[in-house]
Amino acid sequence: MRKKFDLVTLELFVAVATFKSIAQAAASENIAASAISKRISDFETQVGTALFYRQQKGVELTPAGEEMLRHAKDLQRLLDRIDNHMGDFAAGLRGTVRIAANTSAITQFLPEDLALFVREHPDMRIDLTEQTSDDIVAAVRDGIADVGIFSGLIPDPELDVFVYRRDTLVVVTPQDHALGRDGPVAFSEFSNHDLVGLQKGSSLQAFLEKRAAEQGLELKTRVEVLSFDGVRRMVEARLGIAILPLGAVEPYLSSANLRMIPVSDSWSERTLKVAVRDVAGLAKPIKTLLAHLAGEFSDAT
Repeated sequence: MRKKFDLVTLELFVAVATFKSIAQAAASENIAASAISKRISDFETQVGTALFYRQQKGVELTPAGEEMLRHAKDLQRLLDRIDNHMGDFAAGLRGTVRIAANTSAITQFLPEDLALFVREHPDMRIDLTEQTSDDIVAAVRDGIADVGIFSGLIPDPELDVFVYRRDTLVVVTPQDHALGRDGPVAFSEFSNHDLVGLQKGSSLQAFLEKRAAEQGLELKTRVEVLSFDGVRRMVEARLGIAILPLGAVEPYLSSANLRMIPVSDSWSERTLKVAVRDVAGLAKPIKTLLAHLAGEFSDAT
């Protein structure tokens, strides 16, 4: 049967072995010498062998005591590591954070933001999934995701919501397309052309369809794809034009046959938001990441 060692006794054993004196160990540990002597005696009985040679001027380790000292110091180092690591979790320096984010955030901002965060907190693990904004809100509400980053185009859910980033919607066309040669394009003019859109479930596509309905317009969507990359490739292939976030277009202009045109409608400036279930109840790792993404939890607007 495995013996159960008392950690306090092991610490006192190490102290006696270090000072080679029960009296000095007692003074260092602020405990009566008789109490230490009793613990050491009981400890030797427990292990079944003498750990010290008792001498007039102190004590010396027996061979068994030398071996026990090595194990006791190894155990102390292990306990120190456990204490440090658990302290890191408590301070928000370790742990896993589950993030659900929409395509706009992942395409434009999250790679750099998360790379900086991981550099500053190398023991933190990020579990990131890409979802539509509606699914993101549901994932946070249901506890499947700790943090959700979604489009400000959908109504605020019953969660704690903060501003993450602001971005701009632009029209993307083939390089030689006639649209927008004289400046910004109104949505009504954009809607007259064959369009490349995102598939149903995209908050951006739903938003554009809502804007069209408000103005009595009908979008002539020719192709529907799943991703911003798919939209760009279809536009470059001259299958239509599209509206995308600026950050999903601008980096590709030099290498693709694409042109970017401002949208004159005021709604082209939009907000990405970050949500959690309850700020007050967040674990430290999640709160640490939220502070990184949303500053000091400034209110969403």
